[in-house]
Amino acid sequence: MMGSENDEDSHLSPPPIIVTPADSDPLSALPPPNGGTSYIEPPSYADVIFSPFDDNNNASDDSSDTLSRSPSSSSSSDYIKITVSSPQKEQETASSMLSGGSTYVTYLITTRTNLPEYKGSDFTVRRRFRDVVALGDRLAESYKGFCIPPRPDKSVVESQVMQRQEFVEQRRVALEKYLRRLASHPVIRSSDELKVFLQVEGKLNHLKVGTDVASRVLDGGVSVVEVAQPARSGRDLFRLFKELRQSVSNDWGGAKPAVVEEDKEFLERKERMHDLEKEIINASQQAETLVKAQQDMGETMGELGLAFIKLTKFENEEAVFNSQRARANDMKNLATAAVKASRFYRELNSQTVKHLDTLHDYLGVMMAVQGAFADRSSALLTVQTLLSEVSSLEGRAEKLEAASSKVFGGDKSRIKKIEELKETIKATEDAKNVAIRDYERIKENNRSEVERLDRERRADFLSMMKGFVVNQVGYAEKMANVWAKVAEETSQYNRESS
Repeated sequence: MMGSENDEDSHLSPPPIIVTPADSDPLSALPPPNGGTSYIEPPSYADVIFSPFDDNNNASDDSSDTLSRSPSSSSSSDYIKITVSSPQKEQETASSMLSGGSTYVTYLITTRTNLPEYKGSDFTVRRRFRDVVALGDRLAESYKGFCIPPRPDKSVVESQVMQRQEFVEQRRVALEKYLRRLASHPVIRSSDELKVFLQVEGKLNHLKVGTDVASRVLDGGVSVVEVAQPARSGRDLFRLFKELRQSVSNDWGGAKPAVVEEDKEFLERKERMHDLEKEIINASQQAETLVKAQQDMGETMGELGLAFIKLTKFENEEAVFNSQRARANDMKNLATAAVKASRFYRELNSQTVKHLDTLHDYLGVMMAVQGAFADRSSALLTVQTLLSEVSSLEGRAEKLEAASSKVFGGDKSRIKKIEELKETIKATEDAKNVAIRDYERIKENNRSEVERLDRERRADFLSMMKGFVVNQVGYAEKMANVWAKVAEETSQYNRESS
């Protein structure tokens, strides 16, 4: 029994630390490979089980596909695929007669789809970045309350860098990613704006509103609808000042608005989204740190391999005995292993960027969420402003009526002003009703979008984690096998020292 206990203790105890003199061969201190303690036995790639992700394999497969599948369609075979390619430089028409006139770059946009709302299944158009800007602005105006993916930014030094192929390629990739995000949105993918952008050949001076888009305009005349819309600087300064005054009144404790944000569930979700954004920013920063560390490790390992190659060459040139040549050959094997490990680190880093880029994508998603919430706040401010304006107009009308009643036979000028005020009150009331319906519609859009993003985030993050972990395990096994071979080849030094 004592012997068996000693044997068991010997298996549990850590391997002895071998201390070697400074002038001895460092490779001779390597522990034996067959004793179970030479290196950590790498897990088999095939044996790795990711049980938390088994119920989500379909979602991860879809996310890796370049086809944007319809989430709302009853058929899982519905798809739309958009590619951006073949950038080419073109001359501005207005200045084409002048030598050295301004130029711009257009991109070939190819769409393949089986969605019934599109006319055809395969079509191509050429678009410039200005067209993409117009598309983004039109979508933001027509689909308030939705989380519209942010479009690529326009470079402030675009005219200076447009000639560089690297800039053009970066923009091509960004445009393709942007259009695919639009196509994956369950509402935007069927919008008239996107369909016109993808299908109508020739230059687009501006995106016109089709019949389907026009039908989204709420009841009332055009002037009423325009009054009910939030003010835009440069186009409606008078209303902009009114809404600014209302906003200041809300912030500085003036009279409480007739309508306030009282949806506690929305306010809680808004706060959670704010907290989520902070966590995603932190995770994204840590992902960048990891990528940098893996890149540095790969480069350092490569430099180590090159250093040992040079050392091997020196040993061979100075070798006199066969044992020295054998030692030089082992150094060469070590150098080869280091170079292989360096390559594996580079490959691993490429895959890490691919999977953890989901975090960077969701930073853009959070910007879209902020935009959707801002639409809601802006619509509420418009309702508050119109309610305040109606109240103010009614107060003025009451004062005029009271003053007019004191004059025998009435004051004709005041009576005329009262009639004009009543017309203004009616128009403002109509605008207020339109604004309230707009606000309610945006609230519903916010609610459905947050629910959709919650579902998609779960699927996207699980897919990201699965891909990241699988690649870490796979490349760890590859690198472990490389070093295991070196340990096997140098095991003789440990036996010789013992």
